Amino acid sequence: MDLHNGSLFWPTTLDGKKTIKGRQELDTHYDAVIVGGGMSGALTAFTLAQEGLHIAIVDKREMAAGSSSANTGLLQFSNDIMLHELIDQIGEDQAVHFYKLCQKAVDQLKEVAETLPREVDLIKRKSICYASIEEHVQKLQKEYEALIKHGFPAEYWTKEDMKEHLPFEKPGALITHGDAEVNPYRFIQGILEHLEQKGIHLFENVEAKEAEEQDDGILLHTSIGTFSASHLIYATGYDTIPINEKIGSDINRSYAIATEPIEDLSSWEDNAMIWETKRPYLYMRTTVDHRIIAGGLDEDKPEAPQSEEWIANRAERIQQELIKLFPDLPIKIAYAWGASFGESLDNLPFIGKHPHKNRQYYLLGYGGNGTVYSMLGSHIIRDLILDHSNEDAELVKLDR
Repeated sequence: MDLHNGSLFWPTTLDGKKTIKGRQELDTHYDAVIVGGGMSGALTAFTLAQEGLHIAIVDKREMAAGSSSANTGLLQFSNDIMLHELIDQIGEDQAVHFYKLCQKAVDQLKEVAETLPREVDLIKRKSICYASIEEHVQKLQKEYEALIKHGFPAEYWTKEDMKEHLPFEKPGALITHGDAEVNPYRFIQGILEHLEQKGIHLFENVEAKEAEEQDDGILLHTSIGTFSASHLIYATGYDTIPINEKIGSDINRSYAIATEPIEDLSSWEDNAMIWETKRPYLYMRTTVDHRIIAGGLDEDKPEAPQSEEWIANRAERIQQELIKLFPDLPIKIAYAWGASFGESLDNLPFIGKHPHKNRQYYLLGYGGNGTVYSMLGSHIIRDLILDHSNEDAELVKLDR
């Protein structure tokens, strides 16, 4: 399955060639083998390595070359489903607890970034979610009340307030604090470089073919031989997974652009991350080299678009939406791509042990908050493997 197509921006930001060496020789046994060398796999390995476990990561591509290289790098505790809507869905206690898990995960991601051997541009930012139309104002106000009630840092801007902060007018906006942006490609490469230095084995261009579970371990048959492990973790992103092709999710595709650098972005308040209430939504952020990254125009098709002409068409539409919001900025497209992404049907990720197999686990961070889900999920997987109690596992289990 093709996960992306077009010209990707993030891989161009790595200083020279990536520094991980990779391996071809298998050890006799691993505590855990992780299938997938993107964001979920890297963060899971990072968390498990802190426990002193002997780990291997296997990826059928180069590491970070799948969906992670098309990730737009927005890290938010707010989700595709708003808190007040999630409260209606799963109850107040669980919904608030899940939001707090995401809030904590953003801080944990920053802690990871600070340990890495390279700069990954993880910067705390506020988020601005504006009402696309007048009818969405009440929804934003209700969300603001829910966030404030439960101690989340938020404020509400009226139409008049927005005039003071931004060059475009909308009926209102919800502002949340404590979110962040990151260069996802540099982040993953930095984690992998750190892990390799710590003795974690990285296997690129190795295809996992079949898992054979035994009483005392599991055998993973691959294109270069058989891995013996105590535990097997699938962190395969939007690729087809062994447990079920869909597992309560919907795989779609979306589009994004990165602009040429813009000398003066002072009209963009605090370099905030900006998105809107309509679905599918337009979202945008800035970069450390003064570009704008923006995306949207989701389509109900699972595979990345193959037509360069169609990607260019979608890119121009995103560009025009940006120009409407920031008419004084010289917005020129430098990179444009389309990519697959997954959404959970109940708006929560799928993380945990296979319901019928004792040594196989999954971390599937479906949704716009995939990196945040990967961080919190790595702690759940760690506790399940080490047989530690974790009350969060029930909320995101696979067979819910």
